[in-house]
Amino acid sequence: MKRKKIPKTDSIRELAEFWDTHDLTDFEDELEEVHEPVFQPGVTVPLTPKEATVVNTMAKARGISPRALIQEWIGERIEESLKPTVES
Repeated sequence: MKRKKIPKTDSIRELAEFWDTHDLTDFEDELEEVHEPVFQPGVTVPLTPKEATVVNTMAKARGISPRALIQEWIGERIEESLKPTVES
């Protein structure tokens, strides 16, 4: 019987399902030591309680997560800043 290989995927769900039914020690020959960070750190933006409340309320009203709303705002500002300015 051929042994299964570790899935090459970024899907947390697929990896979780795989590791729920497999043992890491069975795959020692496939493992490699990594010296660089695997995950890039995100940016943390501290909000005041009032700001957090407003963001949460606005996101809920739109049916999206606060994170998605903030990402949308950042994307909009980036797009605006990349537009060429029109001089009068």
